[in-house]
Amino acid sequence: MQFYQLSDAWNVEQRDCAGLVRFAMREALRKHDRLWFQKMGAGYEAIAPDVQALQLEKSLLGEKLFRTEFGSFQKSDVPGNKFSEFADARTLKNYNATYISRDATQAQPGDLLFYQQAFAQRYPYHVMIFLGAARQANESANDWVIYHTGISPDDKGTIKKVRLSVLAQHPDPRWRPVENNKNFLGFFRLKILQ
Repeated sequence: MQFYQLSDAWNVEQRDCAGLVRFAMREALRKHDRLWFQKMGAGYEAIAPDVQALQLEKSLLGEKLFRTEFGSFQKSDVPGNKFSEFADARTLKNYNATYISRDATQAQPGDLLFYQQAFAQRYPYHVMIFLGAARQANESANDWVIYHTGISPDDKGTIKKVRLSVLAQHPDPRWRPVENNKNFLGFFRLKILQ
């Protein structure tokens, strides 16, 4: 929905590529009652049952969903500040996701695509979300991705929805999600989904 209409519930200062992942993950784990739909804005509708295994409101972690160090979860991690409300693209990749493949046929909806661009010294990592078959305007394709073009909260950017097959022809080869692109780090799956 962020592609079609940005929700006011998504904090303006959090709108960058990793911010889209953080926002989507948090909102997926909330209780989707009438108040949630009102808060999100027009156009939202129930598309799946609420996640029962982990509910944000009842979680030991609360809003601190993102691991900031390597390791398996231990209850001592919570007071030890090993989880945070914030995670940039590098932190998402290194501590919150598992490498799957550089082959698009291995990707599942919800997987993340990571890039590292050495020319962008301050924010070298970029993340996109693999949708698979888009819910709206899917053009009978199952290779859709969505991403925010902003590299930092200062860069307003925009949300893009595009097919992998189109990205594979990107004018700048550094942004092509293909196996021989050294800037494309591959497809990763959020650990919380495993």
